[in-house]
Amino acid sequence: MTTRTFRIMVRGVFDALTDEQRAELLAAAPEHDVLHAAFTREGHLSYDLNARAAFTFRFLDEGEEEEDILEATDRAEQAARSWLTDRGYGYKNLRSQAEDLSQAPLGKRQRRAANATS
Repeated sequence: MTTRTFRIMVRGVFDALTDEQRAELLAAAPEHDVLHAAFTREGHLSYDLNARAAFTFRFLDEGEEEEDILEATDRAEQAARSWLTDRGYGYKNLRSQAEDLSQAPLGKRQRRAANATS
């Protein structure tokens, strides 16, 4: 069996944040800057509250079958919900987008490398 790598983005909008919660998020903003965003197993959160109340979690997961992407997406959504709920942050419009990297088109360098070995 081949291991498939999945990248999952869970997006949403902070909702009804208190002044204290907003200040807490703004204080932690440098570690959640979109310029440092990465797909990780535990999930990486990025947001810019000065621009808008939207956020994105980026998750990395694996599976063996094409259908495993559905379970990976469910795990990512649950992890995002848990993170937000555990901290008391309200949210709305949660939605997910998942990509199976084994089915992603090859980039220019990858195509060149593949052609060089064939």
